[in-house]
Amino acid sequence: MNSIGENDSSDKISDIEDRIERLAEIAERCRKYILASKIAIGAGGTLLLITILGLFGTGPTAALGSIALILGGIVSLGSNVSTLRQTDEAISGAEARRAALIGSIDLRVVADAPLKLV
Repeated sequence: MNSIGENDSSDKISDIEDRIERLAEIAERCRKYILASKIAIGAGGTLLLITILGLFGTGPTAALGSIALILGGIVSLGSNVSTLRQTDEAISGAEARRAALIGSIDLRVVADAPLKLV
């Protein structure tokens, strides 16, 4: 492969690595939202249980709030789990393309290169 082709491949590999980095940031953000969603579901369930048992003098407003918290947590959890799966698949695809591009470059071992004496 000539130098122009190698530069083109290097640019493509760099672009793919940038994409992988952006996707990794999205995946990390999804993981944080998933954790927050699970916390919301747990808090809503706990508040609902406290309301049903009549502890701490909570009323119907607390029950409605806890149900909203549970439902909101479930929706957020489902959405972010789906996005995380899609992002992980996109990362895998990008890594495969990067590996294929790297494999197509005619790499030389440094020891095989001629020595230049200064």
